[in-house]
Amino acid sequence: MDIRGLLKDTVKENASDLHLTTGSPPLLRIHGELCPVGDKRVLPGDTKKVIFELLSSEQKDLFDKKHSIDLAYTFEGLGRFRINAYRQKGTITIAFRRLSDAILSLDSLGLPESLHRLSDLRDGLVLITGPTGSGKSTTLATLIDMTNQTKSCNIITIEDPIEYVHEYKKSVINQRELYTDVNSFSEAMRYALREDPDVILVGEIRDVDTMRTAVTAAETGHLVFSTLHTHDCVSSINRILGVFPPIEQQYIRQQVSEVLKAVVSQRLLKCADGKIRIPAVEVMMITKGIGNLIRQGKTEQIYSAIETGGGFGMQTMEQSLVKLYQQGKIDKDTLFKTAKNVKLVEKRIS
Repeated sequence: MDIRGLLKDTVKENASDLHLTTGSPPLLRIHGELCPVGDKRVLPGDTKKVIFELLSSEQKDLFDKKHSIDLAYTFEGLGRFRINAYRQKGTITIAFRRLSDAILSLDSLGLPESLHRLSDLRDGLVLITGPTGSGKSTTLATLIDMTNQTKSCNIITIEDPIEYVHEYKKSVINQRELYTDVNSFSEAMRYALREDPDVILVGEIRDVDTMRTAVTAAETGHLVFSTLHTHDCVSSINRILGVFPPIEQQYIRQQVSEVLKAVVSQRLLKCADGKIRIPAVEVMMITKGIGNLIRQGKTEQIYSAIETGGGFGMQTMEQSLVKLYQQGKIDKDTLFKTAKNVKLVEKRIS
């Protein structure tokens, strides 16, 4: 298999992903749709050869033990790719995610103006949420780069894998990769608190220990960025609170109401012209009112607070979708498929 040729096609077609699955032709994800590359099907030995040529001996051992692995790899002349390999039906499947060579600005990404203030925060917890492939890592890389350009800080990132490589500008950035530099997110977070950080980025909060340490770090004067696989801002709050046992609920609601600064929930949608994908973004800034709702356990009322919080830089997903539709950036089909409250959207566009 000519993997360089396939990756060259990925770059040429401006595809976001390349999928190699035994029994299927190679598939490129172009503007959200999977498109076959030729009609030659991938053979069982093809994917094994490709991935084992990229893995170190330690990574091969890890793959043999866990049957899946994440890594990032730079192919000379083609750019950097995030790679996930996993076993299925006795064979190996590989997904390549193309990473941008440059870290783009918020404006270039089409993200709301209000997100600029997140890199200016001195402490607290900021969550970027959304389903897989919604651009969370790209948004985080941009926020870290903004901090790097404007502040003299010690920034520590914990990632699985390292996707965007940051260089020194005004801040020193130490990037740690899971299984290469550290054994787990929770362990890395505990060590990070002893490393004199100003800003901590933890690639994903996967368990209660990591969540607890992230909240504690934010409470003790650090700015913490992380991600959750949740679909909106309210479900993100419920996810945070839900990982803690009932006996801790009152205390954790108090903590979260004080340390959480913002939740950004995003999705990538096909543009109306079919040429690119653009973000639809829900933004929740933690005001005194929203903090009180979190503390009192009245999360069902938060949506209304976001909807009326435009003066604080907030917007619901429905407001973002309607704006994109009115600007001609998405079509009506995409609008209705993405909206949670279709009746509300219909009312607003009419």
